[in-house]
Amino acid sequence: MKKNHPKYRIIFAGGGTGGHLFPAISVAEKIRELMPDAGILFVGTKDKIEARVVPQNGFDFKTIWISGLQRRITFKNLMFPLKMITAAIQSLVICIRFKPQVAIGTGAYVAGPVIWASSVMGAKIMLLEQNSYPGITNRLLEKSADEIHISFKDSEKYFRNKSKLKLTGNPIRVNEKVISKSEVLRTLGLDVSKKTLLILGGSLGAGSINNVIADNLNELMRDKNLQIIWQTGKNYYEELKKLNAENIKIMPFIDDMNTVYSCADLIIARAGATTIAEIAALALPVVFVPSPNVAENHQYKNAKSIQDDDGCVIIKDSEINDRLIFTIKELLINDEKRAQLAANIKKFSKPDAAQIIAERAIKLAEAN
Repeated sequence: MKKNHPKYRIIFAGGGTGGHLFPAISVAEKIRELMPDAGILFVGTKDKIEARVVPQNGFDFKTIWISGLQRRITFKNLMFPLKMITAAIQSLVICIRFKPQVAIGTGAYVAGPVIWASSVMGAKIMLLEQNSYPGITNRLLEKSADEIHISFKDSEKYFRNKSKLKLTGNPIRVNEKVISKSEVLRTLGLDVSKKTLLILGGSLGAGSINNVIADNLNELMRDKNLQIIWQTGKNYYEELKKLNAENIKIMPFIDDMNTVYSCADLIIARAGATTIAEIAALALPVVFVPSPNVAENHQYKNAKSIQDDDGCVIIKDSEINDRLIFTIKELLINDEKRAQLAANIKKFSKPDAAQIIAERAIKLAEAN
């Protein structure tokens, strides 16, 4: 017997990085909570983060053959037109079978052909833009969109049709809530009476941050009231794990960010949109070191919006050797400044973003 299609069918296109994937998963989880019988399908690539994480979260997943353009001349770029045509055909076949009423794109290159195919099939189109400077995929898809949900007001000037824009915020996972600091510290074998510095460089790691911390670790640890939780990234862990100590916890990757956020007195991090949204939601003091290796310097633009309202400290990657250690030491002894940064970054938090976008998706599905 042929299986009937669910009443509501919503397709998600996005991945390649956690920054493009996790907002989509947050919205999908909220849709599943609000409408348990909704049909939800993710489309991505077979060799990126989405292939592992989407099935882990209990969602159906299909793959297409696509990759982004390289910034330098390579053989991969010569393959790009063929990949685009193939991905468009694959996306069309997926959409013919799934019959989406709503398609949600999160800005990654994989969203292009999927959103195009969904539009051809008559689906309502929603775009999620996490960064203050919108990526090229969302800018190209703007004309097809019914709604564009942005995270930063600064994004407005890059879109032509302002009537489609909604300043909703960046959806984050529903479990991002502060838990008992003392409980977390005891679990990690750390001292509840000491201040905790949390260093984050993303899943792969941030070489410049790691190098400065490693080179100045002795100077930092002269403060006997300090302990460090240090996510080195998997690319740097083998080299740095020898620095593990009683008051320095080094790990390649942290699966449960909620635990380490909850015990941090100060955070050093890159300025990815998801990291910003999580830190803002939890109202934590942070020094952002934006990655210089991203399109259009968007991490700096993300953080600059917050620094302008005294919600964070920014140190450019090129200034990290001169400024980072001094800034850490200054902020750790200045409780008032850290409290001020925490209060001001909280203003950028939009904890209901996933709920709002999920409700809009359901309404668009009902209307279609």
